[in-house]
Amino acid sequence: MSRKFNTTGVCIPHLHYMVDISNKLDKIEGMVRSGEYFVINRPRQYGKTTTMYMLEQDLKEEYLILSISFEGIGDKVFESESEFSVSFLKILAKAAKYQDKEISKFILELVNGVNNFELLSESITDLVEESKKEVVLLVDEVDKSSNNQLFLSFLGMLRNKFLLRQQGKDRTFHSVILAGVYDIKNLKLKIRDDYEKKYNSPWNIATNFKVDMSFNAEEIATMLKEYSKDKNISINVKEISEKIYFYTSGYPFLVSRLCEIVDDNLLLDSKSAWGSENINKAVKQLLQESNTLFDDLIKNIENNNELREYIFDLTIYATEKTFNIHNPLIDLGIVFGYFKNLDGRVKISNRIFEQMLYNYFSSKLENKTDMSNYNFRENFIINNKLDFKNIVLRFQQFMKEQYSSIDSKFIVREGRLLFLAFIKPIINGVGSDFKEVQVSEEKRLDIVITYLQNKYLVELKIWRGQEYHKKGLKQLYDYMDIQELNASYLVVYDFNKSKEYKNEKLIYKDKEIFIVWV
Repeated sequence: MSRKFNTTGVCIPHLHYMVDISNKLDKIEGMVRSGEYFVINRPRQYGKTTTMYMLEQDLKEEYLILSISFEGIGDKVFESESEFSVSFLKILAKAAKYQDKEISKFILELVNGVNNFELLSESITDLVEESKKEVVLLVDEVDKSSNNQLFLSFLGMLRNKFLLRQQGKDRTFHSVILAGVYDIKNLKLKIRDDYEKKYNSPWNIATNFKVDMSFNAEEIATMLKEYSKDKNISINVKEISEKIYFYTSGYPFLVSRLCEIVDDNLLLDSKSAWGSENINKAVKQLLQESNTLFDDLIKNIENNNELREYIFDLTIYATEKTFNIHNPLIDLGIVFGYFKNLDGRVKISNRIFEQMLYNYFSSKLENKTDMSNYNFRENFIINNKLDFKNIVLRFQQFMKEQYSSIDSKFIVREGRLLFLAFIKPIINGVGSDFKEVQVSEEKRLDIVITYLQNKYLVELKIWRGQEYHKKGLKQLYDYMDIQELNASYLVVYDFNKSKEYKNEKLIYKDKEIFIVWV
């Protein structure tokens, strides 16, 4: 059977192209052999379930692996200790069935009369003593059930057995691994009202899980090499894997989805389909689609005003924010996979999320602002090229006529967004735009726009005086070099009352910069 890229469910090595995660598995298996209890809490579609499956395959000869999930079993299980205890043992029996049928039957025999956690605890001891191998418990999608007090009490029982085992007074699972988006210490906050108790985690025996489950460029390359060999297609593996990492920062779902798009939709010419340009096209297609990861992102920021405002300041206004994991909002962004710690500053975790957030915020503003009299696309296209000088001049006119009397605080906040909304209908369907905040005193927002085979660079920045302006020109010149362009466009937001809506063509060294003030 021909393998393919997979972004739904568990990845199976003989069915799917997979990144070689053996180094990560070695570290996790070391924790299991040491008898540690730990939580793999990572964002959605971050490879948790696949990692649990691979762990099971690697360890099942050495241990009795009971891999379970409470997802989809209904709420009745959590109505009482009796219901939970019986259901838990039945789930364990089913998990053991394909590894050790005798143990599976033994577990089912334990069900009779188990109607509380004390008896369930004794049953776990009996199971461990009956098994010829040490027993490892894997619980996937743990946060689907962990907002239930009964389940947390169950974890407390496992904690007590672990502590007694250390003292030589009990037998229990050799290792327990819980996998989910949230850590247990976050989950319990949803169900405890008592301030003194809500930080008393039922899982405070857990070892910190420090394995990086994102993919670096070298790891991405292992998947591309397998694909190239199978398909007999020549790929510049180093260049493409670095390009994919550039956009995704190794977020597992995004890595696989970009590869899947190229393979499914762009593989028309085997000699060029895996060129750098097709990765750019795949990014554009990905940003236009609806998937569970993106839907989840939008849902989370739509339902949390504070998180939405924080992300807006971070992306659109380029506000520098100090990273502190004890800030609940930052911690939530880390849990969801939206933030990362970069040199002590909070940053959006990858460029695809960043671009998607730009698109989301600009579309929200587009709904409120009628620009149709100014940005009619046919006015800006000449011989399949964008008349970009005319675009920025028309945007200047729009700002002067529609926003000259608006409070400057609004423009400081929304001005960049207005330009993003202005440009979108002009390039939509043919071109794409990629934004990147430049860290400097000016908090520049550089936008690289591609339209057919042409590329344009426009920079948005706030006027902060002549000295900063001179520094900014030097930075823009350097960025033109990086983008291999000889011309660029600069939109300067000036909030001085005496400002002029002027424009200027400047030759800086050997490159041209066209500047408009708005």
